[in-house]
Amino acid sequence: MKKTVPGECQKGVHTVDLSITLHTLDSAPVSQDYTQWNLPTGATARLGKGRVSDVLNPPEIAYAPDGNLIAVASANGIWIYDAQSVKELCFLTGHTLDVTTVCFSPDVSILASASGDNTIRLWDVQTWTHIRTLKEHACRINNIVFSPSGSMLASAGDDNAICLWDVQTNEIIRSLAGHTDRVNYVAFSPNESSLASSSWDSDVRLWDVKTGTCIRTLTEHTSAVSRVTFSTDGKTLASSGMDKTIRLWDVRTGESIRTITGHTGRVTNVLFSPDGEFLVSTAMDFDTDLRLWDARTGTPLQLLKGHTRKVTSLAFSPDGSTLVTGSGDSTVRLWDVKSGTCRQTITDHTFRVPSVVYSPDGSMLACSGWDETILVIDMHTGEELIRLKGHKADVVDLKFSPDGKTLASACWDRDARLWDVKTGTSLHILSGHRDLLRCVAFSSDGKTLVTGSADTDVRLWDVATGKLLMTLTEHRESINSVAFSPDGKTLVSSADDKTMRFWDVQTGTLIRTQNDLAKYVNSVVFSSDGKTLVTASNDKTICFWDAQTGALTRTLTGHTDGVWSVVFSPDEKILASTSRDTTVRLWDVQTGTHLKTLKGHARLVYTAVFSPDGKTLATGSSDGTLLFWDLTPDQVD
Repeated sequence: MKKTVPGECQKGVHTVDLSITLHTLDSAPVSQDYTQWNLPTGATARLGKGRVSDVLNPPEIAYAPDGNLIAVASANGIWIYDAQSVKELCFLTGHTLDVTTVCFSPDVSILASASGDNTIRLWDVQTWTHIRTLKEHACRINNIVFSPSGSMLASAGDDNAICLWDVQTNEIIRSLAGHTDRVNYVAFSPNESSLASSSWDSDVRLWDVKTGTCIRTLTEHTSAVSRVTFSTDGKTLASSGMDKTIRLWDVRTGESIRTITGHTGRVTNVLFSPDGEFLVSTAMDFDTDLRLWDARTGTPLQLLKGHTRKVTSLAFSPDGSTLVTGSGDSTVRLWDVKSGTCRQTITDHTFRVPSVVYSPDGSMLACSGWDETILVIDMHTGEELIRLKGHKADVVDLKFSPDGKTLASACWDRDARLWDVKTGTSLHILSGHRDLLRCVAFSSDGKTLVTGSADTDVRLWDVATGKLLMTLTEHRESINSVAFSPDGKTLVSSADDKTMRFWDVQTGTLIRTQNDLAKYVNSVVFSSDGKTLVTASNDKTICFWDAQTGALTRTLTGHTDGVWSVVFSPDEKILASTSRDTTVRLWDVQTGTHLKTLKGHARLVYTAVFSPDGKTLATGSSDGTLLFWDLTPDQVD
């Protein structure tokens, strides 16, 4: 298999119903499909295409003006799809942080992308090669758009700035200053004389493109304005806001024409249909429906139902017959506008991957992040074994029982579940916590499960019966991590109250409290002999503690942001740490020496897990991807 380099694109044709085709060689997965495209150095495969969901400035979807291509911006790159077959054509990488926005030039010769890395990249659509990088913004770029003639490109960013670029020379024509907070969106009028912008400062501004002067400021929104869009004739401007309204404006006079209400959540997107006859809008805050409105009267026309989480991005096909949407439910959907039905679905744009775990014998891998389900993969064949369904919110932690027959899951729906992995049956639902569950762990004999919750309680459960054994209540803030000592006699828990507490498992008695923590501990793990406890902390450190006395024996530094998790390799020679700084670090356990930094995720890395033979590391991230890394000796040294 040919290896790719950042910025290089590989092409392929695959079905919409994407099965995971991983094959293993000494536990290192190798794939023949998109899971191998443009991998970071040291990685052997990728599951998940990256999240297409954010809060106010979601990654965007762009329909090519000729109707043949769809570009999807995700946290870790740009996916190009054939608009008719919805098959992946290629994957573009090169931005160093999540991609926020994409747009095609009117003649479809150039694709422009922008990112949290403060840059704009231009791509040749014919060859999918990188043409050049534009640098001017000082912060994250939220939106870019070509002018109708294709001669200019406008960009808007968190630096409150709007830049107009000459596409031919790649030089800045002028900068538009006036917004007092970050600019979310920009749109050219059809005749290219005006530019509209929306901002966190609650204003909509109209600019003279030729002079760069602000023509007028529209101020009726009462909170941040997410998006602006011109009607086809350029006479009307629509804006959507966090005040749950859509507002229509007369472009010539700046007067308010109409305010449209109906969404129960904050409105994140509004877009005119190509013929200008209606508007489509999306919202957040559990408002998952797409709404179609009569553009002239503001009358609601239709609800498009199907997404199970907020819809974050949308685009029309040039003829207006198809609407494409991206959502936090891990899907991109194509809708028949006339009938309101979902025509096709693109899967695996996962929202995030908070937990990954190998079965003890390495034959299975379970991961969460696939739309409230748990995906279990056969690591010998690479095929999906089963999806465990039942939870009603994000599954944030998974653990296999020591015999590999049972999987425990912790979920933000406040329940933990025990699953029969072979049949997919939910054996027990462990209810009683009053807030989000954060973590679970099995005792070494597999008879007891511990759960930790944001309700500050630690609970112990009988695995065979699902009955509650005891509740430990000394913590004062949310529980972050729990771990049994190898002999099963001691339980340690960490919480946002900046303490670790050690408990006698038999009696539930608090043995001691570790108070001398600079910041809260996100993860705790015992060494196999039970003598050492290692913690990952929000103060950017990894600490080694004497498990018996509580004495600090070593501190590892190097991460540039909070450390999220730590895990020992099976032979305990290597420690892997994950961080908010988007990296994974490998450390020599005996000396504390930093061995290697694994770079490839675009956002916070939640979790890392070694294969039982220690040759592969799997990492899950907030960017919506799961990466597999080769840890054979020549790759680590």
